[in-house]
Amino acid sequence: MAPASYDDPGVQQLLLGLHDEQRSMYGFADDPADTPASQFAPPHGLFLLVQDEEGQALGCGGWRLLGAQTAEIKRMYVRPDARTQSVGREILLRLEADAKLNSARSMQLETGVANNAALALYRTQGYVPIASYRPGRNPDVNRALRKAL
Repeated sequence: MAPASYDDPGVQQLLLGLHDEQRSMYGFADDPADTPASQFAPPHGLFLLVQDEEGQALGCGGWRLLGAQTAEIKRMYVRPDARTQSVGREILLRLEADAKLNSARSMQLETGVANNAALALYRTQGYVPIASYRPGRNPDVNRALRKAL
């Protein structure tokens, strides 16, 4: 696992997979290109890429600041064939630790109601449901979660 640019080819490959998976689950998805790469630039963010021994992209995720002490997890995704290897959990823990080192006191995120694996991961790591913090989100589809760091 290593820091990577949001526009790294391996990251982009994974983000296309995330976009396709979300479209198949919900019929729509946020476009990853709508998030500027600069939002993940240290010290106000970080984007991580996990690769296997052959350099194949397995998973990714990032954090960015939402406020002075609130960070947001964005674009967490693990390739389906790598989901039994705790890649998502490792990314999440590293993102939380880095955000905390950079003055974040809480972490929040959004995921979809049908993404049972993500919801289970976040709940086991101490995230609790909160009201949506993004205007225009559909409460029948989106789930917002928060954790104190």
